[in-house]
Amino acid sequence: MTAGADDLPPLRDVIRTHGLDARKGLGQHFLLDMNITEKIARAAGDLSGRDVLEIGPGPGGLTRALLQTPAERIVAIERDARCIEVLADLGKTYPDRFELIVDDAMKVDATALVRPGAAIVANLPYNVGTPLLFRWLDHPAHFGSMTLMFQLEVAERICARAGDRHYGRLAVMANWQWETHKLFDLPARAFSPPPKVTSAVVQLLPRARPLAPADGEALSTVVAAAFNQRRKMLRQSLKSLGVDTQALLADAGIDPTRRAETLSVEEFCALARGFQGAR
Repeated sequence: MTAGADDLPPLRDVIRTHGLDARKGLGQHFLLDMNITEKIARAAGDLSGRDVLEIGPGPGGLTRALLQTPAERIVAIERDARCIEVLADLGKTYPDRFELIVDDAMKVDATALVRPGAAIVANLPYNVGTPLLFRWLDHPAHFGSMTLMFQLEVAERICARAGDRHYGRLAVMANWQWETHKLFDLPARAFSPPPKVTSAVVQLLPRARPLAPADGEALSTVVAAAFNQRRKMLRQSLKSLGVDTQALLADAGIDPTRRAETLSVEEFCALARGFQGAR
């Protein structure tokens, strides 16, 4: 265990002393079991010499586990003013390895805070987890890995494959440039307060190259159009793109009677290339 960890008071005592009740409006559910936080830190892989970015550390349960790894630097973004004093104590204990950013993660350029190859490891607030992930997906060259906790349903949507009932825009955009894996589930009782849903830890690793060539903006537009009317055939759902839908599908070699959930990532990329050319 890293020197200094033994000097920290138990998390439950910290929460009681500072009145840190988790707030629904901030999507907070604190993870206090150190066995679980250490399991997540181990799941992040070899962090030796790397920067680690954590979002919404709250009272610092997962942060403590990350500080016990060989990571060179932990950067945490926290917007809840009540947690600042608690996290500042971690900075005093680990002055050369822990940096606290008091800000809203949705307003921060994460790539400016950590060096290339950094890991993102976080128990993400439920209300901003998916929007944050969409922002990070655009930077596979900067982030060496992402080990993130979501609601189970969101985790399944990230890792879904064509034909799965959870397959949609999130799965296509995530798996285009990343390998996605659901690592393990966490029951509601692991949190304080317990959420009404099961949670799961997902890991995303950048691919050496995307599954197929495509412009990211064009791909996002095509995928959004296709899944916006997912029950309809593609010849109908893609009309919102404002191009010749029949020609677009024909050029990509895709049957116009198919539906969005049956298309592979590579097929969506083919449509994106055609759409970009048509524009």
